[in-house]
Amino acid sequence: MVNTPAFGAAADLARERAPILGVGLHFNLVSGRPVSPVSTLANPRTGEFFSLPELARRAVSGQIGAADVRRECDAQLAALHAEGIAATHLDSHRHTHALPGILAPVLASARAAGVPIVRRPLDQLSLADPVSSAKMALLHASWRLALRSVVPADREQLRRSPNFRGIALQDRQDVRSRLLAVLDHLPPTPTEIMLHPGYSDDVLAAQDAYREARDRELAALLSPGVRERLTRGDVRLVNFRNV
Repeated sequence: MVNTPAFGAAADLARERAPILGVGLHFNLVSGRPVSPVSTLANPRTGEFFSLPELARRAVSGQIGAADVRRECDAQLAALHAEGIAATHLDSHRHTHALPGILAPVLASARAAGVPIVRRPLDQLSLADPVSSAKMALLHASWRLALRSVVPADREQLRRSPNFRGIALQDRQDVRSRLLAVLDHLPPTPTEIMLHPGYSDDVLAAQDAYREARDRELAALLSPGVRERLTRGDVRLVNFRNV
């Protein structure tokens, strides 16, 4: 997230400690200030991005300027490139690129910048988890609507996108057991598993309400059970450079 306080530190870590890691742009339209002048994406009183509900309302009602989205995505990708990082993929904070009026200019920006993969945030619905599935269904519906404006030339990054899992892992006390269940039922093709591992601190609190769950997700990823599950031979860990 290039417009957040820890971006410089994150870029340093990626270059110095993880040079072969696939690093992508987490395109941000709902937290902090935009990188470029984008009048249809920012509150004129504060200069900050609209909240997610307001952005979604404006997107559905056709009040988002495609040129503003393209300009901001271009600027955020350029900020990543300026740090010496070539994005291997692109996704978005709160899946905002799945909104109508936003997906098409994001894909055009990614294609122009040579970003090979854009996430399809379409998780697998399950009757056993109606709460998560309701969110998934909303994303599916928004995605279908957003795709109507995407020209064929800009769909290649979506065709390369791996399967997606993770909605049902969010903000769960039992995230470790849920993660193990995901690993036990992976399809035989590349799959991205979305998690938000990290540490809750004051810097994070100023940017995002998703805090305590990050510690749980980090603990789950580092747990002996998950580590052991990944060594059984039926799962191969890769990053976006390998997809």
